[in-house]
Amino acid sequence: MQIQYAERIRTLPPYLFAAIDQMKREALLKGADLIDLSIGDPDIPTPSHIVDAMKKAVEKSEHHRYPSYEGMLSYRKAVADWYKERFNVELDPEKEVISLIGSKEGIGHIPLAFIDPGDIVLVPSPGYPVYPVGTKFAGGIPYFMPLKEDNGFLPDIDSIPEDVCKKAKLMFINYPNNPTSACAGTDFYKKIIEFANKYNIIVCHDAAYSEVYYEEKPISFMQIDGAKDVGIEFHSLSKTYNMTGWRIGFAVGNKDILAGLGKVKTNLDSGVFQAIQEASIVALKTEDTVLKQIRNVYRERRDILYEGLKNAGFALKKPVATFYLWVKVPNGKSIDFVAKLLKEAEVLCTPGVGFGEHGEGYIRFALTQSKEKIKEAVERIRRLKL
Repeated sequence: MQIQYAERIRTLPPYLFAAIDQMKREALLKGADLIDLSIGDPDIPTPSHIVDAMKKAVEKSEHHRYPSYEGMLSYRKAVADWYKERFNVELDPEKEVISLIGSKEGIGHIPLAFIDPGDIVLVPSPGYPVYPVGTKFAGGIPYFMPLKEDNGFLPDIDSIPEDVCKKAKLMFINYPNNPTSACAGTDFYKKIIEFANKYNIIVCHDAAYSEVYYEEKPISFMQIDGAKDVGIEFHSLSKTYNMTGWRIGFAVGNKDILAGLGKVKTNLDSGVFQAIQEASIVALKTEDTVLKQIRNVYRERRDILYEGLKNAGFALKKPVATFYLWVKVPNGKSIDFVAKLLKEAEVLCTPGVGFGEHGEGYIRFALTQSKEKIKEAVERIRRLKL
């Protein structure tokens, strides 16, 4: 029997992190003493009070049946309460909050609700690979918005051609940004809302890193007047509470947009295990002192890696949010430089080009190893001839 993949699969580029995993496996098979700073998977365990809540919740027989598609109302209410506490944003938990199996799932599915074949989706480059992949799965056409350093890694929407704007149905933005670690402010969001209203474009803001910050709290897109009229905001418990393996997140905002996403989900998944939702309610009520301790760990690692790379001759800015450092490649292509670091220093990072054409010339380091490992990585890199 001859097995042939569908065109939507055949035309996909290799998934970035799968390719990184392959490089990692090959290095380990060769006996490398690898320090992996490539993928944003927190090494800090989930706080113990959340784990304890999960242990209790998983024993409840009522959680062993199918969950609701939209999410338990108690979970959605906890999300609404968190938004009120954190951003002073009012949300109707019944209509303006939906649970997700991690924000990646919602981001990948949202184009299926609103994009017909040939429709354009505005996608940041560099950016999270799921934005263009989800677009292509829906038959849409990604239009890449370059994120340039001289514009603060914000998209220049004024440079988007008029004919593209008129055909665009959806726009992805992401701040604090992966991979650049840039943040966005009120003026930028106001401009996005004005742009979305002018061209009738749905805005999808990915805010997965809003709670991994240092000197200043990032704002929410939903805080800006008119945001709820044009878009939704995706969020995840993965980074905030070190719950990447738990697979739970949520989206909030425009009720009609969320209803469209909900229709996709009711046909493709059966919701989030209710025990995880119950434990996540406890997570959302976590004291900020606990989260501050986590941020302090990342801050210390950030400072070590930033100073080390800077002293080694790299050009980079100190991130004010996320646990990533976006670093200019001294010479050559990003994938070649990643291979050089892996071969000569046994340090693994991520090539910028993996996040899109406009990520070329950069590499990304993740602060997901201990400070001792990061110090060792810096020392190894420092010994290289760049």
